[in-house]
Amino acid sequence: MSEALEDFETGNPRLNELPDHSPVVAEALTIIRQRVEAEDQHWPLGLPDPFLLRFLRARDFCIEQAVRLLKNYHKWRKECPEISADLRPSPLLKLYAAGYHGVLRSRDEYGSKVLIYRIEKWDPKQFTAYEVFRVSLITSELIVKEAETQRNGIKAIFDLQGWRLAHAFQITPTIAKKIASVMTDSFPLKVRGIHLINEPLFFTPVFSLIRPFLPDKIKERVHLHGSNYVPTLHQHFSESILPPEYGGTGPPMNDLCKEWTDYIMDSEDYLLSISDSG
Repeated sequence: MSEALEDFETGNPRLNELPDHSPVVAEALTIIRQRVEAEDQHWPLGLPDPFLLRFLRARDFCIEQAVRLLKNYHKWRKECPEISADLRPSPLLKLYAAGYHGVLRSRDEYGSKVLIYRIEKWDPKQFTAYEVFRVSLITSELIVKEAETQRNGIKAIFDLQGWRLAHAFQITPTIAKKIASVMTDSFPLKVRGIHLINEPLFFTPVFSLIRPFLPDKIKERVHLHGSNYVPTLHQHFSESILPPEYGGTGPPMNDLCKEWTDYIMDSEDYLLSISDSG
């Protein structure tokens, strides 16, 4: 009997550091595949090793939790066709071109991927909240293929400068619950931190809609920095990786947004292949 079986029951973060070809990883993949193949369920994306490994790493190789996450992931996709049915980025090109979303070139000191969203670049007359949330899902589906991101998760910075009532009216209790679901137990990425900056007072009711659906560990990772955000934001992110717009010395936001948009557009065939309508 493998010494790793106990770890497979409880999870062990140290297993995340093992290379893909490790015998322990191979054993975990064999076990989880046997478990999910015994389920009376269709797996539209198949069950290849790299796909299953995402769920194992997201739950530190706890087999039971990884299986539950895999099932929740498929359940969420089925129940949210407004977001998951078509993951092509081209219909959202104007939103990308406006500079709404970028990904930092460098990871933070813990190896987490860092994403930035700028609300003032979202025109609520042109794009619905479902379409804006699809931007996040598209990025998540691409970066989850990276082993280092599987191990070290993501952190997101939401710049709420320009938040208006027109944005707030788009966030219904239904979509708030769907957003919270992805951040908790429906997507194989570890959310290591959520940082809100420039948040106005009337953003509070929207956050109050989402907060009850979040587990305590996620609530503890939400940081509100206000308009004088530079000192506290720099306690979490090195100046060297942040763009100048946020007090850093890294590449500017326009460059980051263009780079990520180009990468996403180059990935359109892959994104279509994993769309529920694909």
